[in-house]
Amino acid sequence: MTSTRFHKMHGLGNDFVIIDARLQPVAISAANAAAIADRHSGIGCDQLIVLHPSDQADVRMQIFNADGGEVEACGNAARCVTTLLGDTHKIETSGGLIEGNATNDGAVVDMGTPSFDWQAIPLAYAMDTLHMPVGWEDLQDPAAVNVGNPHVIFFVEDSNMVELDRLGPVIEVDPLFPAKVNVNVAHVADRAIHLKVWERGVGLTQACGTGACATAVAAIRRGLVSSPVDVHLPGGKLTISWENETSISMQGPTSYVFSGEADWSQFQ
Repeated sequence: MTSTRFHKMHGLGNDFVIIDARLQPVAISAANAAAIADRHSGIGCDQLIVLHPSDQADVRMQIFNADGGEVEACGNAARCVTTLLGDTHKIETSGGLIEGNATNDGAVVDMGTPSFDWQAIPLAYAMDTLHMPVGWEDLQDPAAVNVGNPHVIFFVEDSNMVELDRLGPVIEVDPLFPAKVNVNVAHVADRAIHLKVWERGVGLTQACGTGACATAVAAIRRGLVSSPVDVHLPGGKLTISWENETSISMQGPTSYVFSGEADWSQFQ
């Protein structure tokens, strides 16, 4: 296979290898993606992003998690791709269309409207998704939101005290979530959200754009905060805006790290 160019970028420490396959097609398998994402023997990233031509947007974004699994949406990746392409672009994902606008230090992306129906999350059976009657140890009364991918959100007194590295992988694969789930723990202080995220197929990350969106929406619906709201993650701050029945806007910085070339068939 001929070597192709890639870009390494990150949004608040949530990092990506981005391959532009719009002019030169690149086929990536789950095994390729996991090998590329490996931080010891590969290039290293939370997600691998492959850009393809689209017949309904400016570009189609294919997203692989670090374990090689393909997922529907990634907000920080959408911001990085918007920064890479510049100006304003519509981005097709398997979770829906995203519109991004490049800014001086990053991008603003329209993440579409959130879904709250239990079948849209999806959950294994019907229940109230604003106050779910379930829990895992001290994590109780979560909310569930789909923002292109599924999220469960727990509001606690201090998110820093939660052993998310232990509980995250348990909740991620619970049978209640047929498509697995991203796990968010948050607390509200000084009218801002402080958030940690366990991403399905990745683990603990410095930042998760869809997690910030889902958590902000859940907090607004519960009356804990108002829009717009700052969401503080280990890697930095995102600003989320959402009003009932409207699409979610996410603004934050991005960073270009380096570029290179690779023969992707060598990553197995």
